[in-house]
Amino acid sequence: MKKISARQLYFFLACVAPVGKLVAMPSQLAAAAGNDLLFPAFCQYVLQSLAVCAVLWLATKERTLGELLENTFGKVVSKILLTLLSGFFLFAALFPLLEQKLFVQSAFYDTLPSLAGFAPFFLFSAYLCAKPLSSFGRAWDILGPIAIAGFFGVILLSAGEADYAALLPLGAHGAKGFWAGLSQICAWFFDAALLLPLIGNIQPERGMIWKGTLFYALGGCAVLFFLAVFFGIFQETAAGQLFAFSKTSKYFSGITVLGRIDYLFIYALALVMAFYVAMPLQACVELAVQAYGNRRVLAPVLSVVLNGLFLLLLLLIDYRAGEVGDTVTKTLFFLFPAFALAVPALCLPLRRDRRERA
Repeated sequence: MKKISARQLYFFLACVAPVGKLVAMPSQLAAAAGNDLLFPAFCQYVLQSLAVCAVLWLATKERTLGELLENTFGKVVSKILLTLLSGFFLFAALFPLLEQKLFVQSAFYDTLPSLAGFAPFFLFSAYLCAKPLSSFGRAWDILGPIAIAGFFGVILLSAGEADYAALLPLGAHGAKGFWAGLSQICAWFFDAALLLPLIGNIQPERGMIWKGTLFYALGGCAVLFFLAVFFGIFQETAAGQLFAFSKTSKYFSGITVLGRIDYLFIYALALVMAFYVAMPLQACVELAVQAYGNRRVLAPVLSVVLNGLFLLLLLLIDYRAGEVGDTVTKTLFFLFPAFALAVPALCLPLRRDRRERA
């Protein structure tokens, strides 16, 4: 089976992963930390970069997570642990899907019912989930340049309209604002966990660990700059601007002459986001396959069932999206660092072979 190349992995870390943090996270941060929103985001990226570094080191062992767990703990414990991690991805998939649904409804449709506008996504997601996780590598080759073009297009139209003095004075919201911001954005930071099902499907190269960590940090720098632009434009009203990257560019002064050219860049980022949002569900299916085998049967069945259940769940949630979002980001936030930070660290001693010393 063709493996994901290091180049494709770098595209994901630097270009694809940051896109998922440009929709609702900026407004959540602004509501929690005000003009200090850069500090919690920076801290999250530092922690997540360390976790990404740990997962990339595991990838050099050239064994899947299931094989590493089985060689260390045996088959039974391996299946239990893989099932728990798969369950986490099932939980983690809810908020990105909800965020994507609200974004599509707000940005692209005025009169079409929200479910009718978003339901086709689950057909797309079911197809992706039925494919091996390594197939994302080919998509990242295409999505990486699209994400770069979309992001820089939005920034080009937005950066000149921002008042960066709005970020001062530093530390105005104190430790309370920092902690609120740090905890409430955990739901957007589980990229290291998303890499765990990939190990064994990545072709290692020399320097991949530090290069991958650096590329992820560069993507983080882009997100931090966008947060500064976002707050510089909206300032006191930033907390109410839910779909950030689709709103900053519309204040470009040239739009009155050129028209809404920003939609080209918004569509580009929305395309990249569609693939990123499907990843937790695909990771869930992949780990279930590693635990119980029989990809040919299990992967298609789980893909259809899970996507169908989430479609039904989003229909039931409907106007309670705010309550569900608050539950995920403010009450159950601790699950994300537990699986995205603690699990990669705990996986470091896993054995490549049964006879290898722990």
